[in-house]
Amino acid sequence: MSTGREMLSGVTVPLVTPMDAPGRPSADAATALLAAVHSAGADALMLLGSNGEGPLLPTSVLRDFTAGAVATWRQLGGDRPVLVNITAAGTADVLARAETVLPARPEALVLSPPIYFHHRDDEIIAHYAACAGLGVPVVAYNAPKYSNPLTDAVFDALLDMEHVIGVKDSSGDLRVLRTMVDTARERRPGFGVGQGAEGALVAGLRAGADGIVPGIANIAPAPAVELYRAWCAERPPEPAAARPAGEDSAHHASRAEHWQAIVDQLCGVHRIRPGVPTVKEILSWQGLCPVHVAPPLLPCTDDERRELRAYLEPLAEHLLSATA
Repeated sequence: MSTGREMLSGVTVPLVTPMDAPGRPSADAATALLAAVHSAGADALMLLGSNGEGPLLPTSVLRDFTAGAVATWRQLGGDRPVLVNITAAGTADVLARAETVLPARPEALVLSPPIYFHHRDDEIIAHYAACAGLGVPVVAYNAPKYSNPLTDAVFDALLDMEHVIGVKDSSGDLRVLRTMVDTARERRPGFGVGQGAEGALVAGLRAGADGIVPGIANIAPAPAVELYRAWCAERPPEPAAARPAGEDSAHHASRAEHWQAIVDQLCGVHRIRPGVPTVKEILSWQGLCPVHVAPPLLPCTDDERRELRAYLEPLAEHLLSATA
């Protein structure tokens, strides 16, 4: 089994979920998108996360989609892992979702703390502990925008759970990410940390993250891949913990920062219409994904479509296109 650091290294694309009707995932509708993302150099996939509308989809529609999408990804070649998010409001629902997607044989499951209700730390710890018997590694998902945050006490407890092998941090708080990195390196050197905050990809790598998980990579994986490659080529050889804070700044991150600036520009699409409907609208221009979304989400309006096309015209060279 890969370590968490190996599994979360590079660029993980938190894939949107193509649908053939509103709320109905379709592995067939995902074929072209998977091929294009694979060709662009993505190192891994995460299915059914926030970009994948996972919590909006009932458990009953997940089995065929995950099985088909994972099979297609593996047929494309390379040893590139697939992680599947099983986040839900309650532990019973999480376990039911896990049993539904496990036949696809993902390399890991992804789980945030419970959504909707506020919970005590001991309840969140029990939530993660309940997944120990699933036989598949779990990557914790810190997404305080959508769920209870991973507190220091919860994170400490996760490091004691052998089945939890890493964390994706989408808090956008570099202090949180750096604390996770430093604590994990001291206590579990193989525990992975992924940076999910798109506006701080380089900063997250500089803080010690093993890889990046940017939602914008759905429409533009190449800039994310180039950013990560530039970082790997330019970073100092010694570990981050051995460097004074801020030492690896302008010179070492120059190319990576160039790509970060492009990512930042691309993320401007969410000022026109935030979220998944915008991503699917843009992908539909290349025939890579239908515009269908899970209710109560709605597709972009005509005005939003016009604004998106105008905004992206100078950035068109960076957008994902279908493979031949």
